[in-house]
Amino acid sequence: MPTQSFPDPATIRKILGSARTIAVVGLSSKPDRPSNQVARYLRERGYRIVAVNPNEREVFGDPAYPRLSEVPVPIDVVDVFRRSEYVSRIVDEAIAIGARAIWLQIGVVDAEAAARARSAGLDVVMDRCLKVEHARYLGPAGRPEVDSAVGNSDQGALE
Repeated sequence: MPTQSFPDPATIRKILGSARTIAVVGLSSKPDRPSNQVARYLRERGYRIVAVNPNEREVFGDPAYPRLSEVPVPIDVVDVFRRSEYVSRIVDEAIAIGARAIWLQIGVVDAEAAARARSAGLDVVMDRCLKVEHARYLGPAGRPEVDSAVGNSDQGALE
């Protein structure tokens, strides 16, 4: 049975357009790690990135926190770079802190936890890369790509 990955384009656009603070669970300070590359990309486009990783003291010069419950600022999106077996607990924490969305990176799948998050009112994207989807929907510079021939965003073609 195929897994529902919650890739709804309207939900993706809503998350990308409204988020300001993104907690990256599993964010590594090592520049060669995918979590670091995605977080750096998002940070360079104006998002506030909060590292959640008990094995890190700081990332990008900012403090890292061992768990979501210890982050002292409101979180819009929880971006998960952990194996699927850890997602259930992370979703419970995201719900408890009042996050607005949970984003499970490519290869991270937990349909039950995703359904629980949606039932709690969180937007959910699963098995998708936040960096890839940001570039697809908003363009690599962080703004909608404009087709100069028609003067419109080409985003509608992605639905």
